[in-house]
Amino acid sequence: MVRMFVRHTVANYGVWRRAYNAFDKERKGLGVKAHAVFRTAGKPNDITLWHDFATLAKAKSFAGNPRLKEVMKGAGVTSAPAIWFAKAA
Repeated sequence: MVRMFVRHTVANYGVWRRAYNAFDKERKGLGVKAHAVFRTAGKPNDITLWHDFATLAKAKSFAGNPRLKEVMKGAGVTSAPAIWFAKAA
């Protein structure tokens, strides 16, 4: 299993969350096995999330997917995402 972490800023958490939830079926179809969302304490529009994938290749494919970029733009992501991949130690 590979976990992809993402951190970015959004214009409005409520708008972003609705778009994130609406993308759930597509997200699963793109290989996401599990996921979670966190908000920075004191900065509600600073989002960190993780997604689990079976392989690093699937995680990288998801991260580079044009549809994901489209959804992020429509959801009001205002910063370039910081993305990193990790495996359990």
